[in-house]
Amino acid sequence: MFCCVFLLLVLSGQTAPAGGESQDGDAATISHIVTVRDERAVKTFVPDKSRIRTMVERGVARLTEEPNAGAAWRSLVATNDVVGIKVYTRAGPASGSRKPVVSAVIEGLLEMGLPAKQIVVWDKRVGDLQAAGYFDLAEEYGVRVEGSAAAGYDENVFYEASLVGKLVWGDLEFGKEGKAIGRKSFVSKLVTRDITKIISVAPLLNHYAAGVTGHLYGLSMGSVDNTFRFEASRAHMKTAVPELYALEILGDRVVLNIVDALICQYKGEKESLLHYSSVVSELRFSKDPVALDVLSVRELERQRVKAEFPLREPDMELYYNATLVQIGNFEPKKFKVETIELK
Repeated sequence: MFCCVFLLLVLSGQTAPAGGESQDGDAATISHIVTVRDERAVKTFVPDKSRIRTMVERGVARLTEEPNAGAAWRSLVATNDVVGIKVYTRAGPASGSRKPVVSAVIEGLLEMGLPAKQIVVWDKRVGDLQAAGYFDLAEEYGVRVEGSAAAGYDENVFYEASLVGKLVWGDLEFGKEGKAIGRKSFVSKLVTRDITKIISVAPLLNHYAAGVTGHLYGLSMGSVDNTFRFEASRAHMKTAVPELYALEILGDRVVLNIVDALICQYKGEKESLLHYSSVVSELRFSKDPVALDVLSVRELERQRVKAEFPLREPDMELYYNATLVQIGNFEPKKFKVETIELK
């Protein structure tokens, strides 16, 4: 039933009133989202780095209600934090998290006094980061670029499910035998022993099982091993992704979520398909990853309609489940969306 209700809300464009009160009158449950739009931010699918820097500055300042970007970053992290900027690079530089957005975040953190070596740009696989050009940022800014899989996994921090996985090389329990083997997904040491705060930068990219390759899917699947069991089962993914994100070591460390909605790829998920993409020229900011992912699914549907793809009812069970473990809001009536138009 909730999928049908969501689709009706999507098509009607319903959001929370500007005053920030939900229909239930509980202001504390409202999810604040800031959208920054600049029609000149992308030209022929190429992002404009300088304009994106301004978009990030305006977005973080408005979301945190601070007078400027420096104060905004200082309200989110401290100079003794190790900040992990989680990106999604499997789809390459054009359709994954885009470097100019990450560069703008890095520059903001450096300017507020965070040492470069305490900034880690990371994803699951080093090869994906390299193919997307992210090691250039290490040379340009002196930050670290790391893969969570290459860092190894912490045998003391894990998520356990009854579904037994087919382990592959690199998984902590690969090659071991026993009844309980394959039931745990261990969290990367990069997360458990190094990073203290997380900033998630997720693309507006279709995902056939999760709906969008967004913040919940990206952080959850990028932080642990033994994930093929969830990738192969849509039913199990709907519960595993929210429960993984709800681990204290993961979700509780996220201080900011940014949707890279400069370009929307509404078909495909693991490769760049610019002929199934459209320019949106937006960045979206929130502390609620569920609300942002829900809006991303909504945007993907809107872009499919514009491209004359058949309208389909989105499967929102994963995001509904995320509200059950109190990660964020699922209902658009509890979103307060502010839009900043840059000229």
